[in-house]
Amino acid sequence: MPIRAGASEPLRRFLQVARGAGLRISAAEGIDAARAVDLIGFADRTMLKDTLGLVLAKTADEKVLYDETFELYFRRDEFAGGQSAKTESVAEARGVPGPTPDAPNAAEHTGEPSLSELLERDDRAALAAALEVAAREAGIEKIRLLTQKNLYTRRILDRMGLREIEEALEAMRSRGTPEDDARAQALAERIERLWDSVRDFVERGLMLYARGETEQFRERLLKSTRLANIDRSQHERMRVLVRKMAKRLATRYAVKRRRRQRGHLDIRRTLRRNMGWGGVPFITAWKQKRIDKPRVMVLCDVSGSVAWVAQFLLMFIYALTEVLADIRSFAYSGSLVEVSDALEKQTIDEAIAHIMTTVGFGSSNYGAALADFEDGWMEHVTNKTTVIILGDARGNGTDPRTDIVDRVAQRAKRIVWLNPEPRSAWGTGDSDMYRYAPYCNLVRVCNTLDDLERVITGLLETPN
Repeated sequence: MPIRAGASEPLRRFLQVARGAGLRISAAEGIDAARAVDLIGFADRTMLKDTLGLVLAKTADEKVLYDETFELYFRRDEFAGGQSAKTESVAEARGVPGPTPDAPNAAEHTGEPSLSELLERDDRAALAAALEVAAREAGIEKIRLLTQKNLYTRRILDRMGLREIEEALEAMRSRGTPEDDARAQALAERIERLWDSVRDFVERGLMLYARGETEQFRERLLKSTRLANIDRSQHERMRVLVRKMAKRLATRYAVKRRRRQRGHLDIRRTLRRNMGWGGVPFITAWKQKRIDKPRVMVLCDVSGSVAWVAQFLLMFIYALTEVLADIRSFAYSGSLVEVSDALEKQTIDEAIAHIMTTVGFGSSNYGAALADFEDGWMEHVTNKTTVIILGDARGNGTDPRTDIVDRVAQRAKRIVWLNPEPRSAWGTGDSDMYRYAPYCNLVRVCNTLDDLERVITGLLETPN
């Protein structure tokens, strides 16, 4: 199906913006979107949004991202006093061609009335068209920094013909007639409104075109920020990051596991098998290696001292269920409870609320929690089990029961302890970290998402 040229350009720019904002849009999905737009056009904004949303947004997270990007990109109220024009690109709909390098301003190459005439007539649709054309000529898609707002605002206004209209305004004022003074006053007010509209347009351009880089920077910042310092307003964003991290780990681990299962090419066996064909390797032989699925048991401290951090740790455990098929999860303050069913069968919000209400915010007692683990689940620990303990090792002066950790270490493949406190705090006050450390295969500070990802990646990549 042929795609209308008039429809393709604004859609192409929208797809570019959407990809920059983080939407994963394949070439095939771009073609489907173009075909949809060719059928329905831009006139019905609601239909356009719903149709493109069906094609481009595949997950709940992407739906939120798509809605935000669509509203930003297809906003057309610069001159409408809050009443949006139809979402079809005004410039395209009026037959305005794309930017030409030699054109000094929008009016000169469109054959449309001058900016002065448009302002005097208060033709807001035409002004919107001229603004879009001038913005493309000014390279608005290249804006990346907040400090560039004034630069691009001036560039757009110059291409719209502001210098000429300022000269015309001065001429009116110099003549000094009552009629010219009245015209000059009305024109000055409309120029001021034009300035405001272009500034708003540039701000939205910054939000659109710099969004991808801004989002990447924000993600890097959040991933490297201590979990205890994450503001509640960033909770949802952190949850999205954790899900993305888990998917990335799941994909990486699946590829590595397939590669390990197949093994390496056995050259000798391959040559022997293909002697009948003159050594041409029609049949390959591989060195097989049995790879067992990781068996993981995670114990997460949800006591009052680490309650806020624990919520992020629970998010990560929740996400790990997508990576590891054999994982059992436990939460503890004074006593230890298995929470595998909650993390598997409930939504993350429901699971965290249930766990924190049932077990969380109590006074930590590592000795009691370890005793519960030994009594109820020690028999499930084998030489193929990795035990991960997430906690600050602060037992409020109670017996740390290092003897139990010793027995777990003798049965398990390894013990990994992830402590959200900085190393300088270990061993201070009621911290028993240095008493537990000799029985652990790995002890790490883990108080950011980057820390979590590095540790779990290392565990997944370590041969069983």
